[in-house]
Amino acid sequence: MVLGVREIRFSGEPVLDRDNGEELMRVQPGTDIVLGNLPRESPGTLYITTKQVIWVSDVDKTKGYAVDFLSISLHAVSTDPEAYPLPCLYTQIDTEEADDDLSDSESNPIEQDLSNVKEMRLIPSDPTQLDTLFAIFCQCAELNPEPNDDEEEEEHDWVFSADQMVDEEAEDEDYISHNPVNSIGQSNGNHDLARTILELQINDRRFEDAEEMDDNEDGTHH
Repeated sequence: MVLGVREIRFSGEPVLDRDNGEELMRVQPGTDIVLGNLPRESPGTLYITTKQVIWVSDVDKTKGYAVDFLSISLHAVSTDPEAYPLPCLYTQIDTEEADDDLSDSESNPIEQDLSNVKEMRLIPSDPTQLDTLFAIFCQCAELNPEPNDDEEEEEHDWVFSADQMVDEEAEDEDYISHNPVNSIGQSNGNHDLARTILELQINDRRFEDAEEMDDNEDGTHH
């Protein structure tokens, strides 16, 4: 997958990759686009699919831009005139690192400019559609999670064996004695969450021992 905005050329409407489950979610005519610091382009038609965002010029219907949802790191409705004069859907875009071999290329200056585009604004002629567009962006973002999410979950899996729990207890004995309950809100990854659970289990055993001692003392006094 290529990160960032890319220029596309085609005839007619965009072709979807239906073999891989790509579906059309929304068509929004009368939408302008602003890519980074490049001039605003209008008018155009916005196509939102389950995989990508596509904008097609109404002036030259063979020209358009596309960006995968995996490249969109943030999206929000912008209505502050100090941020931008018109209400729009604002997005931040992840890009590939610049390639020195391509930096001096003059064959396609437009594509070279797009490689540095990190912001995109979509400006519908009807601003009341912004909330709908935002909701669809949210839905599609959920359909396209970061590829490394599963790997991180496996790497930080906090289901440990009994031996691993014992090793963890031994390594963190000093830490636990000074911090009997670690805030989950301050945890950094699932590893710390496992440590929190371990500490709570240890404290539970201490409470049980304390109760047994109280019962023994009560029995002695009587």
